[in-house]
Amino acid sequence: MAMGVISTNKNKITLYYNSENSIGQQCYAYVQSSDKKVLGIDVSKTKVTGTQWSEIAEKVGIPIIDLINVEHPDFINEFGKSKVDLEPQDWLKIIDKNPKLFHYPIVIHGEAFHQLKSGSDFKKYLE
Repeated sequence: MAMGVISTNKNKITLYYNSENSIGQQCYAYVQSSDKKVLGIDVSKTKVTGTQWSEIAEKVGIPIIDLINVEHPDFINEFGKSKVDLEPQDWLKIIDKNPKLFHYPIVIHGEAFHQLKSGSDFKKYLE
């Protein structure tokens, strides 16, 4: 297995989140209350590479489209409401150009990557 570009450490929690949406804010607050060292990566302010996005999706076990909020007004504005069928590299371009479309936070703890759909999901994965 190739070494990933994202560093993992059992004593550290890394959270990829979007501070521009409420679930990102909630999850970040939960993570901050943990007794572990926390690295918060706010994708609305910090550039995440296509390679990192690909690795995140792969480790969580989801397609790249599942990182993107296709219900977001900016997405609908550009692509409409009907189902958009794109190749993975096209979804990467979308999230790269529009990080605010990043939907659910991703928490990395040790080797485990989880997508958080609510603040309380965080507690579930850390216990």
